[in-house]
Amino acid sequence: MEKLVNIEDLSKIREIFGAEDRNLRLLEKEFKVNISLKSHGVLIKGKASNTEEAANFLKKMLDLSKEGLVFDREELAQYLGTNAQGPEVFRIPQSKPIEQEGIRVFAAHKKFVYPKTHGQTEYVRAMRDYDIVFSIGPAGTGKTYLAMAMAVNFLINKKAGRIILTRPAIEAGESLGFLPGDLYEKLGPYLRPLYDALYDMMQPETIEEYIETGVIEVAPLAYMRGRTLNNAFIILDEAQNCTAEQLKMFITRFGFDSKAVITGDITQTDLPGGKPLGLMEGINILKRIEDIKFISLSRKDVVRHPLVQKIIQAYEDSYREKTA
Repeated sequence: MEKLVNIEDLSKIREIFGAEDRNLRLLEKEFKVNISLKSHGVLIKGKASNTEEAANFLKKMLDLSKEGLVFDREELAQYLGTNAQGPEVFRIPQSKPIEQEGIRVFAAHKKFVYPKTHGQTEYVRAMRDYDIVFSIGPAGTGKTYLAMAMAVNFLINKKAGRIILTRPAIEAGESLGFLPGDLYEKLGPYLRPLYDALYDMMQPETIEEYIETGVIEVAPLAYMRGRTLNNAFIILDEAQNCTAEQLKMFITRFGFDSKAVITGDITQTDLPGGKPLGLMEGINILKRIEDIKFISLSRKDVVRHPLVQKIIQAYEDSYREKTA
């Protein structure tokens, strides 16, 4: 079977096919079809079902490219579900881009950020509609990244006067005392993931200016004590490393005209001595409050290398075997 996908703007082909047509080769391999460029579009050849699926997928890519999205090979591989689940689980979002869900982030490298899975879409909507959101899930599910996107959006649209980013400084098997430098230099590695996400959203010179003027604050959780955080978008990252007392302290800092997002992975706590997770205790205490939203992300929401999903599944299976 042959199917021609008409493309009005052929300049989009380069963006979709990628450097040296790497994306094209990935699409051909995944769908088991042959794809070639014609004068008025792209010709797809293969079995009827494969050709139809490839054409539909390509049309979705074209729609997203018109919104400004540029696909790199790694991102496309994640969309295609190359973790052996088959082409029926494409993660090109069925919903509209995040900008039409209430978030638009103008960044240095990406025109906008959007949710890539159903769980992430629910997470985005929760941050938009609720003042306090707990996001629980494994590594790679976009907990911190999407929260940062929402925070930047609120700042540039003047819905929040500042961004406050914090996380507990827990020694993950290492000693802070042996690290060189003063307190801020010692804490730098713990706060680095927050900076990384922030620099992916905004220009470096803008970030530096905002940090100097206090519009953006990145600090360890202990520095939140005794404060009232008004007119701010606040992100508490790595909350699985909070004690019950620390989480209570953070939640009660919440002020007027603010939003707070608490992210954590309950399978990766670094609390010493087998201390109970303050995050789980907090969720059990607060779950009866209707105005607080709890979002659970799973391995299905992982948007890193396809192997990460398999790794998470292996650990989950091992845990179930031990507790059976």
